[in-house]
Amino acid sequence: MEYDFVIADRLGTHKCPDGVFLCPGGKENSLIGHIHSVESMGLVDGPGVRAVVFLQGCPLRCRYCHNPNTQEGSGTVVTAEELAARLLRFRPYFKRGGGVTFSGGEPFCQAEALVPVAEAVKAMHKHLMIYTGYLYEQLLKMEEPGVQRLLELADVLVDGPFLMAERNLTLQYRGSENQRVIDLAKTRAAGEIILYKSEYDEL
Repeated sequence: MEYDFVIADRLGTHKCPDGVFLCPGGKENSLIGHIHSVESMGLVDGPGVRAVVFLQGCPLRCRYCHNPNTQEGSGTVVTAEELAARLLRFRPYFKRGGGVTFSGGEPFCQAEALVPVAEAVKAMHKHLMIYTGYLYEQLLKMEEPGVQRLLELADVLVDGPFLMAERNLTLQYRGSENQRVIDLAKTRAAGEIILYKSEYDEL
């Protein structure tokens, strides 16, 4: 399948524009990163009510990017601790099935510092969903800090770029047929891709 974007062979600081890769630094040697915005009552980027973190910066250049304003620039600088604390304040709104979603920009370009944020989400037993322009198989081959750990912590991964030729507005949690909504726990257990099925699908 031919994708309408330029893909980097590996993630790394040299691949992400304007230094947006999360890196050691900031307050008390905390991991720092760049976000575009946080949506506190998201209803479409995963099951239930969700806090959606839109990261700033992406090395991919998808032709029909849904959030082109998150590709370049520095956004808002935050530490992992600051972002985790902000998300924890939304916990009362995470009813049955709700949780946190990391979206783009490209979350896996900021994997290292997203790990402690993801660990905080899982510590309160909430659902974690991640959108990425990369394929799951490509992420598995990456050696950059945090990528594999972030995959371990996530419950669901929506992978692949949006393709206009495969656009389908009836799909749940994705915009085109090529994208997959992957149940990561079941995928790891089975050794093959298992697609996610929400408890709300039958409603």
